[in-house]
Amino acid sequence: MTRPKDLDPSSNPRALLGCELRHARERAGLSQEALGGPLFVSGSFIGQLESGTRRMHMEYAVYFDEKLGTEGFFARNCQAIAKSKYPDHFAEAAEAEAVATTIRQYATLLIPGLLQTKSYAEEVFRAYHPTATQETIDAHVAARLERAHLLDDPTTPLFWAVLDEASLRREVGGGAVMAEALRHVAGLGRRHRIIVQVLPFKAGAHASMAGTLKLMEFTDAPPLCFVEGPDMGKLLDDPATVTRHALMLNLLQAAALPPKESLALIDAVAQDYEHGEQHP
Repeated sequence: MTRPKDLDPSSNPRALLGCELRHARERAGLSQEALGGPLFVSGSFIGQLESGTRRMHMEYAVYFDEKLGTEGFFARNCQAIAKSKYPDHFAEAAEAEAVATTIRQYATLLIPGLLQTKSYAEEVFRAYHPTATQETIDAHVAARLERAHLLDDPTTPLFWAVLDEASLRREVGGGAVMAEALRHVAGLGRRHRIIVQVLPFKAGAHASMAGTLKLMEFTDAPPLCFVEGPDMGKLLDDPATVTRHALMLNLLQAAALPPKESLALIDAVAQDYEHGEQHP
């Protein structure tokens, strides 16, 4: 497997553990496969820990300390960085997303989190948590908007979104909120910060009728796909599964409108919202 580059521990909460794990493993003369075998995880998974792509869970940290003779280093530090501003089912995906070089995503019923405006995100979280305090909602929104800073870099990651037409037509928060949200997505596309396509209703049956898709690629680790449902989510690195999801995304991109036509449709729907003419 490709040797991962040295990471700056200050730039990534998992970088210190990843670097130290690699150094300790190599000092012990173990391959990634040999270290992962007793944990029933692949050598690729160990490589993802070392590259800072995956989060180290406590059960792994305890084992590494015992196997590598690191005197509790991994357990102590794993516990120290375990807390996340994101829900448990999404925390590891958000951390992987932050170091991805390419993110491809198909969204069915809502605009992806990285592309949401503040008003749109507030409406989404209020729908998810109808009895939550405003302080709780504000915290969720702040975390989502902080994630969106990932797109502040002009080139990395490459973000390619395929939006089902339903995500444009489902009115979240009223016409003004939707118009602002769609104008924001179109603006990112026109500034060449993202690639955005719309999968129109007229496309009919398609490769991902069952739900959303997200595929993330990295410089020093194998790709990951993320599957999500209500209050659940899981990162998958099985090569066959990742290959299948990549094919599904390729088929969705082929079935969707080209980027120029997609932006025109997004603009048209935004204009309908602005003039109160939206008809789901």
